[in-house]
Amino acid sequence: MRTMTVELEDKIDELLLCLDDDIRFMQNSLLWLDELRGLVVRRDDAALGELLESIRTELDNYKSHELKRQSLREELAVAFGCNIEQITLSMLEAVLSGERKTRVAGRKAELTLLTAKLKKEHLSTMMLLSDCARFNSELLRSVFELGRTGTITYSSSGSAKRQAGMALVNLQF
Repeated sequence: MRTMTVELEDKIDELLLCLDDDIRFMQNSLLWLDELRGLVVRRDDAALGELLESIRTELDNYKSHELKRQSLREELAVAFGCNIEQITLSMLEAVLSGERKTRVAGRKAELTLLTAKLKKEHLSTMMLLSDCARFNSELLRSVFELGRTGTITYSSSGSAKRQAGMALVNLQF
């Protein structure tokens, strides 16, 4: 029975290390979102491309980390005799004692805080990109007079005629 306890403690220690990697990944994600917003504002396409490529690489590496965490949760579920869905940080915090309980509670608090920050930063980035898209759309509409039906007149023969000189760019051929 003592070996099971040692094995269980080792699995929990592995999970804690895994959670540390999750925390680092979330911190990097916050930095990426901040950098992304800055590059969009500065319109630095080359740096944006580099950033997106580095994010893709990190995400590919992170997938193996997620598989490892999932495997640890499955092993803990077997050890505790429950479903994998029941293996949460709150559950571990409730069944553990001493230093491991404190470490799990600390990781849980930090992950909760980072999740809230990540949601806020994601929303800020989403709003910036939405505003950029809206602004670009308005610029295109004003430059090319797209969607403005009032600028087209019809002659007595029924042919459509644009009012020249109204748009910055004349679309007539």
